[in-house]
Amino acid sequence: MKKTLAVLTLSVQMVSAQNIAQKLDKVTKDLMDSSGAVASGLSFYVADENGNFIYEYQGNKGLSTASTQKIFTAGAALETLGKNYTYTTTSSYSGNISGGTLNGSLFISSNGDPTLGSWRYEAYKPESFKKKLIDAVKNSGITKISGDLVIDDSYFDHQTIPGGWPWDDLGNYYGAGVWGINWRENQFDININGTDFKSFSYPLEGVQWLNDLKAGGSSDQSLIFTAPHSKVALINGMLPAGKTVTVSGAAPNPPLQLATEVKQWLKESGVELSGKAVTNSQLEIEGKQVLEAPKNNIILTYQSPTLDKIVYWFLRKSVNLYGETLIKSLGKEKKGNPSFKSGVSYLKEFWKSKGINPNMINFADGSGLSPQNYVAAKAEVQALLYAKKQSWFESYYDGFPVQDNGMKMKSGTMRDTKSFAGYHTAKDGKKYVFSIIINNYQGSGSAELQKILNVLK
Repeated sequence: MKKTLAVLTLSVQMVSAQNIAQKLDKVTKDLMDSSGAVASGLSFYVADENGNFIYEYQGNKGLSTASTQKIFTAGAALETLGKNYTYTTTSSYSGNISGGTLNGSLFISSNGDPTLGSWRYEAYKPESFKKKLIDAVKNSGITKISGDLVIDDSYFDHQTIPGGWPWDDLGNYYGAGVWGINWRENQFDININGTDFKSFSYPLEGVQWLNDLKAGGSSDQSLIFTAPHSKVALINGMLPAGKTVTVSGAAPNPPLQLATEVKQWLKESGVELSGKAVTNSQLEIEGKQVLEAPKNNIILTYQSPTLDKIVYWFLRKSVNLYGETLIKSLGKEKKGNPSFKSGVSYLKEFWKSKGINPNMINFADGSGLSPQNYVAAKAEVQALLYAKKQSWFESYYDGFPVQDNGMKMKSGTMRDTKSFAGYHTAKDGKKYVFSIIINNYQGSGSAELQKILNVLK
């Protein structure tokens, strides 16, 4: 009797899976037929929670992923670095303190904390770091600094932007680069009315603007162009007339921005700085000797939020800066080389070691902003299934947003590219793991792909 029941249950499950597969096949082929898109423009793969295959359409085909690429970076970081991993920013000094005077320089260094000065974490906002730093200076008895304020941004290499990122993206907030010292997520906001700048979220240090904005339309169609270390920024495109719009950009020199702000903090707190506020990268540009932060005489050790909290925002709000910092951190930790190339190489090795065909994961960065990322939907499902079995899965899963159709999945959007990857429990209790990617589609990719996924509901 038990054997008969088991066979019957299995038969019902097989029929149900076949019915789902048939429905998925119909809506998928309907989309491709109606869109006029070539078959190679869609990659789709669905499995159940145990990894049993349910449906695929060009599932092995590598396509440009956009931000679903983040599922690979997040999983590798959680397993390699650990969910309790933290970044560290320190302040130390050279020389000695005598009679309230620091006969030397004050240093701030970091191992690339991407959350330093972020507004996302209640206890880690710019005001928190400011208070702890100034308290540390005063508790050390320093009332005057005879030397310089040095921002040691030398932890990573000099390349702050992954190769392959489009120029159109670099100056916008989602195209912020990765530095040895990151500050305020390397982002600034401008309030603009029509074509007129009204205010900045904070004074942007050393930047002159070329304003080619035009007033018109009903939404933000502007682009900001900045480059690392550049002193000139361009904004063009179109903004609505007659109302104030907030436009967010990428700071061209975050370490210098922090240096300027800390110099002002010292002044406000009554600490006299006789020297200059400098960064190590700027000293290198000027052909001067780099100043290494002392490993002793540490007056402040400032820890970031734990990695699980960083991964939450990385996935939930698709913060590209976090992904590229994680890539550099993985390269530094596992290969002794903080370059993007090294980190991306490790990322591919990691997932290859978990059984994913390396021909299906051609990574170019850690966030998916590069159109040179080519990943197959099947590889994304395999990564999601692997994550589901790990001790860190809860931290991973928590970051996946709930999309408009009520399904918990990471989305990706770029020009003519849309993707979704995630987990869903249907009304009948069946659990699915899926990925769908479409390239070169001219319609509403998000709406069309969600219609296909709704079959799983």
